[in-house]
Amino acid sequence: MAFDPQAYRPERNILSLGDAFYDRVTAANFPETRLRFRNDRAAAEVGLAGLDDAEWVRHFGRFVPLPGSLEQPLALRYHGHQFRTYNPDLGDGRGFTFAQLRDDRARLMDLGTKGSGQTPWSRFGDGRLTLKGGVREVLASEMLEALGVPTSRSFSLIETGEELERNDEPSPTRSAVLVRLSHGHIRIGTFQRLAYLRDEDGLRRLTAYVLRDLYGEDSDDPVRLLSLVVERTARLAARYMAAGFVHGVLNSDNINVTGESFDYGPWRFAPTWEPAFVAAYFDQTGLYAFGRQPEAIHWDAMQLAVALRPLVEAEPLIAELDRFPAHYQPAVTDAILWRLGRRPRSAEEDRATVQEVERALRTTGVGIDRFFFDAFAQRLPESYGAEWDAARALLDRHAPRKPRDHAYWNGAPRSMLIEEVEAIWSAIAQADDWAPFHDALAHIRAMAVALA
Repeated sequence: MAFDPQAYRPERNILSLGDAFYDRVTAANFPETRLRFRNDRAAAEVGLAGLDDAEWVRHFGRFVPLPGSLEQPLALRYHGHQFRTYNPDLGDGRGFTFAQLRDDRARLMDLGTKGSGQTPWSRFGDGRLTLKGGVREVLASEMLEALGVPTSRSFSLIETGEELERNDEPSPTRSAVLVRLSHGHIRIGTFQRLAYLRDEDGLRRLTAYVLRDLYGEDSDDPVRLLSLVVERTARLAARYMAAGFVHGVLNSDNINVTGESFDYGPWRFAPTWEPAFVAAYFDQTGLYAFGRQPEAIHWDAMQLAVALRPLVEAEPLIAELDRFPAHYQPAVTDAILWRLGRRPRSAEEDRATVQEVERALRTTGVGIDRFFFDAFAQRLPESYGAEWDAARALLDRHAPRKPRDHAYWNGAPRSMLIEEVEAIWSAIAQADDWAPFHDALAHIRAMAVALA
């Protein structure tokens, strides 16, 4: 049976918000549908691993509705600050929410698209996704998942047979449609739109929906919502740092209120611990640079507080916002110790260790991925030199959290720097050779097991 009766649990809870929150849309009719990637691990968690390839393409390339879920795709409405400038002309312009269903942890999940065609919010865009953009999103989400970052997961990538014109890559270029599995697609910008429209009833309804359906809490308290979002987004910022990841576009419409990272465009992994490293060529002021990501995410959380202000007095919202650093500091310490394969000792000792590691990484220019590979669950090699003596002494005080016995540790560190991404894409673009892409995914998943 294609749909596992034990694991497949379709939902349509988002319809409870009402038509003012979305537009019903129709997917583009693509000239072809060539399956390039399917995430059977994620599919098993939502009861869809039993679909054969033809059924898979029918649902995730032609967008035939999943039984019991949404009967028509929904393009969600939202606003947002883009590089600190407010934009009220946003919304799902090349994607939609296709289905909702429960995962094996009983969480309400969305299957959302990227590149599925034009919507009322496309403005002057064609609603499409380049195949290169889809490949990059798969690589980013798989790498982040392996490194312990809360992230959406690339569920499906299907090449669609159109030629696209783009200004930022050689054109014409190949097209694709991506489906991602996410713990909701409600953004900070979703709340900002309602505040902009002075829709207090809508704000209350959305607050209750997020608390009930995404956080599992019987509450409609906006202060409680902000508290949860501040905690989750602080953890996200910490995990970005430990992963050496630069999202590139941390606008308020790109921040999911569940604290789950998503929508990977100009992302990069930093080769070294350089706080000023940026991912996007258009980020000329370094607003979203590697070292400024916690600040940027905190600022976005502030915009949620502003949006919730019509529902509650300012003081309790300010109090929750002020807790962001208190959540972030232990979270980044825990995340870096986790990637180092070390057990915590005490808050004071743990923070001292992490601060010294960060200092040494920054001043010596050692590669981030090389360092974490060499240091995982073992003494830092003497070849690192005297500049690392203080960090080495502090690391030696932390017991390993798991043995270094996986075969992954016998090879080389898996990284996903821009040169590696471009090499993977070059093989596809020049010879339709997908072997480097699949080899990279296999190596990433081996790393995930070694780290977990």
